[in-house]
Amino acid sequence: MAGIKDVAARAGVSVATVSRVLNDHSGVREETRTRVLAAVSELSYRPNTLARSLRTDQTRTLGLVISDVLNPFFTELARAVEDEARARGYSVIIGNADEQLTLQDHHVRTLLDRRIDGLLVSPADGDSLALREAALAGIPMVFVDRWIAGLDVPLVRADGRSAVRELVAHLYALGHRKLAIITGPVASTTSNERLAAFRGALAEHGLPLPDHYIGQGDFQTASGRRVTESFFTLPEPPDAVFATDNLMALGVMEQVRTLGLRVPDDVSLAAFDDIPWFLHTDPPITAIAQPTQQLGHRAVAALTDLVERRSPLGAPPGPRPGEKSGGGSAGSVTLSAHLIARRSCGEDERTRR
Repeated sequence: MAGIKDVAARAGVSVATVSRVLNDHSGVREETRTRVLAAVSELSYRPNTLARSLRTDQTRTLGLVISDVLNPFFTELARAVEDEARARGYSVIIGNADEQLTLQDHHVRTLLDRRIDGLLVSPADGDSLALREAALAGIPMVFVDRWIAGLDVPLVRADGRSAVRELVAHLYALGHRKLAIITGPVASTTSNERLAAFRGALAEHGLPLPDHYIGQGDFQTASGRRVTESFFTLPEPPDAVFATDNLMALGVMEQVRTLGLRVPDDVSLAAFDDIPWFLHTDPPITAIAQPTQQLGHRAVAALTDLVERRSPLGAPPGPRPGEKSGGGSAGSVTLSAHLIARRSCGEDERTRR
Protein backbone atom coordinates (compact mmCIF):
# COMPACT_ATOMS: atom_id res chain seq x y z
CA MET A 1 0.00 0.00 0.00
CA ALA A 2 1.43 3.36 -1.06
CA GLY A 3 2.35 5.86 1.64
CA ILE A 4 2.66 9.62 1.68
CA LYS A 5 6.41 9.36 0.99
CA ASP A 6 5.66 7.40 -2.21
CA VAL A 7 3.28 10.13 -3.33
CA ALA A 8 5.89 12.80 -2.62
CA ALA A 9 8.52 10.88 -4.61
CA ARG A 10 6.18 10.34 -7.57
CA ALA A 11 5.18 14.02 -7.64
CA GLY A 12 8.73 15.27 -7.02
CA VAL A 13 7.76 17.31 -3.96
CA SER A 14 8.26 17.16 -0.21
CA VAL A 15 6.03 15.22 2.17
CA ALA A 16 5.00 18.56 3.69
CA THR A 17 3.77 19.75 0.28
CA VAL A 18 1.70 16.60 -0.18
CA SER A 19 0.17 17.18 3.26
CA ARG A 20 -0.69 20.77 2.39
CA VAL A 21 -2.40 19.68 -0.84
CA LEU A 22 -4.39 16.92 0.88
CA ASN A 23 -5.53 19.33 3.60
CA ASP A 24 -6.45 21.96 0.99
CA HIS A 25 -4.09 24.58 2.37
CA SER A 26 -3.46 27.76 0.43
CA GLY A 27 0.01 28.70 -0.80
CA VAL A 28 0.46 25.70 -3.12
CA ARG A 29 0.93 26.44 -6.82
CA GLU A 30 -1.81 25.03 -9.04
CA GLU A 31 0.69 23.09 -11.16
CA THR A 32 2.13 21.47 -8.01
CA ARG A 33 -1.35 20.68 -6.68
CA THR A 34 -2.27 19.01 -9.98
CA ARG A 35 0.91 16.92 -9.92
CA VAL A 36 0.33 15.78 -6.35
CA LEU A 37 -3.30 14.84 -6.97
CA ALA A 38 -2.28 12.91 -10.08
CA ALA A 39 0.26 10.96 -8.00
CA VAL A 40 -2.41 10.26 -5.37
CA SER A 41 -4.70 8.86 -8.06
CA GLU A 42 -1.99 6.80 -9.78
CA LEU A 43 -0.85 5.20 -6.53
CA SER A 44 -4.41 4.82 -5.12
CA TYR A 45 -3.15 6.51 -1.98
CA ARG A 46 -5.56 6.76 0.95
CA PRO A 47 -4.59 8.94 3.93
CA ASN A 48 -4.48 7.24 7.30
CA THR A 49 -7.40 9.10 8.87
CA LEU A 50 -6.83 7.60 12.32
CA ALA A 51 -3.21 8.73 12.41
CA ARG A 52 -4.19 12.13 11.09
CA SER A 53 -6.89 12.49 13.76
CA LEU A 54 -4.33 11.74 16.46
CA ARG A 55 -2.04 14.43 15.07
CA THR A 56 -4.72 17.07 14.53
CA ASP A 57 -7.14 16.05 17.30
CA GLN A 58 -9.86 15.88 14.64
CA THR A 59 -11.69 12.82 13.32
CA ARG A 60 -13.50 14.58 10.44
CA THR A 61 -16.68 13.08 11.89
CA LEU A 62 -19.88 14.82 12.95
CA GLY A 63 -22.64 13.44 15.14
CA LEU A 64 -26.32 13.94 14.28
CA VAL A 65 -29.04 13.14 16.80
CA ILE A 66 -32.55 13.41 15.40
CA SER A 67 -35.86 13.06 17.18
CA ASP A 68 -37.52 10.41 15.01
CA VAL A 69 -35.92 8.75 11.98
CA LEU A 70 -39.35 7.48 10.83
CA ASN A 71 -40.64 11.04 10.49
CA PRO A 72 -40.10 12.00 6.83
CA PHE A 73 -39.03 15.52 7.85
CA PHE A 74 -36.11 14.16 9.86
CA THR A 75 -35.27 11.58 7.20
CA GLU A 76 -34.89 14.35 4.63
CA LEU A 77 -32.98 16.49 7.12
CA ALA A 78 -30.51 13.66 7.80
CA ARG A 79 -29.97 13.17 4.06
CA ALA A 80 -29.25 16.88 3.61
CA VAL A 81 -26.81 16.84 6.54
CA GLU A 82 -24.96 13.83 5.13
CA ASP A 83 -24.74 15.37 1.65
CA GLU A 84 -23.35 18.66 2.91
CA ALA A 85 -20.97 17.02 5.37
CA ARG A 86 -19.58 14.73 2.68
CA ALA A 87 -19.04 17.71 0.39
CA ARG A 88 -17.00 19.30 3.17
CA GLY A 89 -14.92 16.19 3.82
CA TYR A 90 -16.77 14.94 6.92
CA SER A 91 -18.56 11.72 7.78
CA VAL A 92 -21.75 11.62 9.85
CA ILE A 93 -22.83 9.20 12.58
CA ILE A 94 -26.59 9.30 13.20
CA GLY A 95 -28.45 8.54 16.41
CA ASN A 96 -32.25 8.20 16.49
CA ALA A 97 -33.77 9.41 19.76
CA ASP A 98 -37.24 8.08 18.88
CA GLU A 99 -38.67 11.09 20.75
CA GLN A 100 -37.19 9.73 24.01
CA LEU A 101 -35.02 11.97 26.16
CA THR A 102 -33.10 9.12 27.78
CA LEU A 103 -32.28 7.56 24.41
CA GLN A 104 -31.23 10.95 23.05
CA ASP A 105 -28.81 11.51 25.93
CA HIS A 106 -27.42 8.00 25.46
CA HIS A 107 -26.66 8.81 21.81
CA VAL A 108 -25.09 12.15 22.73
CA ARG A 109 -22.71 10.57 25.26
CA THR A 110 -21.88 7.68 22.92
CA LEU A 111 -21.03 10.06 20.08
CA LEU A 112 -18.84 12.18 22.33
CA ASP A 113 -17.03 9.03 23.49
CA ARG A 114 -16.25 8.33 19.83
CA ARG A 115 -14.42 11.66 19.60
CA ILE A 116 -16.67 13.33 17.04
CA ASP A 117 -15.60 16.84 16.05
CA GLY A 118 -19.02 18.42 16.52
CA LEU A 119 -22.66 17.67 17.25
CA LEU A 120 -25.91 18.49 15.45
CA VAL A 121 -29.05 17.91 17.49
CA SER A 122 -32.79 18.26 17.03
CA PRO A 123 -33.66 17.80 20.70
CA ALA A 124 -36.40 15.52 21.96
CA ASP A 125 -39.02 16.85 24.35
CA GLY A 126 -37.69 17.99 27.72
CA ASP A 127 -34.48 19.20 29.30
CA SER A 128 -31.26 17.30 28.61
CA LEU A 129 -28.44 16.93 31.08
CA ALA A 130 -26.16 15.47 28.41
CA LEU A 131 -26.64 18.45 26.09
CA ARG A 132 -26.18 20.93 28.91
CA GLU A 133 -22.95 19.19 29.91
CA ALA A 134 -21.74 19.21 26.29
CA ALA A 135 -22.48 22.92 25.92
CA LEU A 136 -20.72 23.78 29.17
CA ALA A 137 -17.73 21.67 28.10
CA GLY A 138 -17.39 23.75 24.93
CA ILE A 139 -18.26 20.94 22.49
CA PRO A 140 -18.98 22.48 19.06
CA MET A 141 -22.73 22.06 18.79
CA VAL A 142 -25.65 23.38 16.72
CA PHE A 143 -29.37 22.84 17.25
CA VAL A 144 -31.52 22.15 14.17
CA ASP A 145 -35.28 22.84 13.98
CA ARG A 146 -35.82 22.38 17.74
CA TRP A 147 -33.92 23.90 20.62
CA ILE A 148 -33.63 23.92 24.41
CA ALA A 149 -34.70 27.21 25.93
CA GLY A 150 -32.00 28.98 27.88
CA LEU A 151 -29.11 27.00 26.41
CA ASP A 152 -26.67 29.23 24.51
CA VAL A 153 -26.20 27.09 21.40
CA PRO A 154 -26.48 28.30 17.78
CA LEU A 155 -29.79 27.36 16.21
CA VAL A 156 -30.68 26.79 12.56
CA ARG A 157 -34.43 26.69 12.11
CA ALA A 158 -37.41 27.72 10.00
CA ASP A 159 -39.85 30.26 11.40
CA GLY A 160 -43.36 29.08 10.61
CA ARG A 161 -45.29 31.77 12.44
CA SER A 162 -46.12 33.85 9.38
CA ALA A 163 -47.13 30.68 7.50
CA VAL A 164 -49.46 29.71 10.38
CA ARG A 165 -51.06 33.16 10.14
CA GLU A 166 -51.49 32.63 6.40
CA LEU A 167 -53.05 29.22 7.05
CA VAL A 168 -55.60 30.64 9.48
CA ALA A 169 -56.46 33.42 7.02
CA HIS A 170 -56.89 30.75 4.32
CA LEU A 171 -59.23 28.70 6.52
CA TYR A 172 -61.17 31.80 7.53
CA ALA A 173 -61.62 32.81 3.89
CA LEU A 174 -63.04 29.35 3.20
CA GLY A 175 -65.69 29.92 5.88
CA HIS A 176 -64.21 27.93 8.76
CA ARG A 177 -64.90 29.33 12.22
CA LYS A 178 -64.39 26.34 14.56
CA LEU A 179 -60.68 25.70 14.28
CA ALA A 180 -58.87 23.12 16.41
CA ILE A 181 -55.21 22.23 16.83
CA ILE A 182 -53.27 19.08 17.74
CA THR A 183 -50.05 20.02 19.52
CA GLY A 184 -46.88 18.06 20.16
CA PRO A 185 -45.23 17.20 23.49
CA VAL A 186 -45.77 19.76 26.25
CA ALA A 187 -42.13 20.93 26.41
CA SER A 188 -41.52 20.92 22.65
CA THR A 189 -40.29 24.35 21.58
CA THR A 190 -41.58 23.99 18.03
CA SER A 191 -45.00 22.76 19.14
CA ASN A 192 -45.40 25.59 21.64
CA GLU A 193 -44.39 28.16 19.04
CA ARG A 194 -46.93 26.80 16.56
CA LEU A 195 -49.68 26.80 19.18
CA ALA A 196 -48.93 30.41 20.11
CA ALA A 197 -48.93 31.44 16.45
CA PHE A 198 -52.24 29.63 15.85
CA ARG A 199 -53.87 31.23 18.89
CA GLY A 200 -52.64 34.68 17.87
CA ALA A 201 -53.82 34.28 14.29
CA LEU A 202 -57.29 33.21 15.44
CA ALA A 203 -57.49 36.28 17.68
CA GLU A 204 -56.71 38.50 14.67
CA HIS A 205 -59.92 37.16 13.08
CA GLY A 206 -61.92 37.45 16.29
CA LEU A 207 -62.02 33.70 16.79
CA PRO A 208 -61.54 31.96 20.16
CA LEU A 209 -59.44 28.86 20.82
CA PRO A 210 -61.31 27.03 23.60
CA ASP A 211 -59.44 24.38 25.57
CA HIS A 212 -61.53 21.57 24.10
CA TYR A 213 -60.20 22.51 20.65
CA ILE A 214 -56.59 21.99 21.81
CA GLY A 215 -55.61 18.33 21.57
CA GLN A 216 -52.41 17.06 23.19
CA GLY A 217 -50.44 14.87 20.81
CA ASP A 218 -46.87 13.56 20.69
CA PHE A 219 -45.81 13.92 17.03
CA GLN A 220 -46.90 10.31 16.35
CA THR A 221 -49.67 8.99 14.12
CA ALA A 222 -51.56 7.28 16.95
CA SER A 223 -51.96 10.53 18.85
CA GLY A 224 -53.49 12.14 15.75
CA ARG A 225 -56.07 9.37 15.67
CA ARG A 226 -56.76 9.59 19.41
CA VAL A 227 -57.23 13.37 19.49
CA THR A 228 -59.41 13.32 16.36
CA GLU A 229 -61.71 10.76 17.97
CA SER A 230 -62.04 13.00 21.03
CA PHE A 231 -62.84 16.03 18.87
CA PHE A 232 -65.76 14.20 17.32
CA THR A 233 -67.29 13.34 20.68
CA LEU A 234 -67.81 17.06 21.32
CA PRO A 235 -71.30 18.57 20.99
CA GLU A 236 -69.78 20.90 18.36
CA PRO A 237 -66.83 19.22 16.63
CA PRO A 238 -64.35 21.48 14.86
CA ASP A 239 -64.79 22.17 11.18
CA ALA A 240 -61.00 22.39 10.62
CA VAL A 241 -58.03 20.71 12.35
CA PHE A 242 -54.42 21.89 12.25
CA ALA A 243 -51.92 19.16 13.13
CA THR A 244 -48.55 20.60 14.18
CA ASP A 245 -46.72 17.61 12.68
CA ASN A 246 -47.06 15.54 9.51
CA LEU A 247 -47.45 12.13 11.19
CA MET A 248 -50.28 13.40 13.41
CA ALA A 249 -51.99 14.76 10.28
CA LEU A 250 -51.94 11.27 8.77
CA GLY A 251 -53.49 10.01 12.00
CA VAL A 252 -56.26 12.61 11.67
CA MET A 253 -57.05 11.46 8.15
CA GLU A 254 -57.10 7.80 9.18
CA GLN A 255 -59.47 8.44 12.09
CA VAL A 256 -61.78 10.64 10.05
CA ARG A 257 -62.21 7.75 7.62
CA THR A 258 -62.69 5.28 10.48
CA LEU A 259 -65.56 7.47 11.73
CA GLY A 260 -67.19 7.30 8.30
CA LEU A 261 -66.44 10.96 7.56
CA ARG A 262 -64.55 12.68 4.78
CA VAL A 263 -61.90 15.36 4.42
CA PRO A 264 -62.75 18.15 3.60
CA ASP A 265 -66.52 17.52 3.38
CA ASP A 266 -66.92 16.96 7.13
CA VAL A 267 -63.70 18.49 8.48
CA SER A 268 -60.80 20.31 6.85
CA LEU A 269 -57.22 19.30 7.60
CA ALA A 270 -53.87 21.08 7.50
CA ALA A 271 -50.42 20.08 8.75
CA PHE A 272 -47.08 21.53 9.67
CA ASP A 273 -44.18 19.94 7.72
CA ASP A 274 -44.99 19.06 4.15
CA ILE A 275 -44.01 15.57 2.95
CA PRO A 276 -44.22 13.91 -0.49
CA TRP A 277 -47.06 11.64 0.68
CA PHE A 278 -49.35 14.65 1.07
CA LEU A 279 -49.53 15.03 -2.70
CA HIS A 280 -50.81 11.48 -3.08
CA THR A 281 -53.42 11.28 -0.33
CA ASP A 282 -57.09 11.72 -1.20
CA PRO A 283 -57.50 14.62 -0.94
CA PRO A 284 -53.98 16.10 -1.04
CA ILE A 285 -53.19 17.73 2.30
CA THR A 286 -52.64 21.45 2.85
CA ALA A 287 -49.30 21.89 4.61
CA ILE A 288 -46.71 24.36 5.84
CA ALA A 289 -43.41 23.43 4.21
CA GLN A 290 -40.01 23.98 5.76
CA PRO A 291 -36.87 24.38 3.60
CA THR A 292 -35.50 21.10 4.94
CA GLN A 293 -32.51 20.78 2.61
CA GLN A 294 -31.39 24.30 3.38
CA LEU A 295 -31.77 23.64 7.11
CA GLY A 296 -29.45 20.64 6.84
CA HIS A 297 -26.90 22.45 4.69
CA ARG A 298 -26.81 25.57 6.84
CA ALA A 299 -26.56 23.55 10.04
CA VAL A 300 -23.53 21.68 8.73
CA ALA A 301 -21.97 24.93 7.55
CA ALA A 302 -22.46 26.46 10.99
CA LEU A 303 -21.06 23.43 12.79
CA THR A 304 -18.01 22.91 10.59
CA ASP A 305 -17.22 26.59 10.96
CA LEU A 306 -17.15 26.12 14.73
CA VAL A 307 -15.02 22.99 14.41
CA GLU A 308 -12.51 24.42 11.98
CA ARG A 309 -12.06 27.64 13.87
CA ARG A 310 -11.25 25.49 16.92
CA SER A 311 -13.32 27.96 18.93
CA PRO A 312 -16.35 26.08 20.31
CA LEU A 313 -17.85 29.25 21.75
CA GLY A 314 -17.49 31.25 18.53
CA ALA A 315 -20.43 32.15 16.35
CA PRO A 316 -21.21 30.29 13.12
CA PRO A 317 -21.43 32.19 9.85
CA GLY A 318 -23.90 35.05 9.67
CA PRO A 319 -27.02 34.82 7.53
CA ARG A 320 -26.77 34.78 3.77
CA PRO A 321 -28.72 37.25 1.61
CA GLY A 322 -32.43 36.69 2.15
CA GLU A 323 -31.93 35.12 5.57
CA LYS A 324 -32.26 36.73 8.96
CA SER A 325 -30.62 36.06 12.26
CA GLY A 326 -32.79 34.53 14.95
CA GLY A 327 -32.81 32.33 18.01
CA GLY A 328 -30.91 32.88 21.23
CA SER A 329 -27.23 32.39 20.45
CA ALA A 330 -25.10 34.64 18.28
CA GLY A 331 -24.95 33.43 14.69
CA SER A 332 -28.25 31.55 14.75
CA VAL A 333 -30.01 31.51 11.38
CA THR A 334 -33.76 31.55 10.74
CA LEU A 335 -35.20 30.58 7.37
CA SER A 336 -38.84 30.92 6.34
CA ALA A 337 -41.56 28.28 6.02
CA HIS A 338 -44.42 28.72 3.55
CA LEU A 339 -48.00 27.54 3.09
CA ILE A 340 -48.97 25.10 0.32
CA ALA A 341 -52.76 25.14 -0.11
CA ARG A 342 -54.32 21.88 -1.31
CA ARG A 343 -57.81 20.38 -1.38
CA SER A 344 -57.90 19.08 2.21
CA CYS A 345 -59.24 22.48 3.35
CA GLY A 346 -61.70 22.95 0.52
CA GLU A 347 -61.10 24.84 -2.67
CA ASP A 348 -60.18 28.40 -3.48
CA GLU A 349 -58.23 29.95 -6.36
CA ARG A 350 -54.91 28.53 -5.16
CA THR A 351 -56.08 24.92 -4.77
CA ARG A 352 -57.75 24.97 -8.20
CA ARG A 353 -54.58 26.05 -9.99
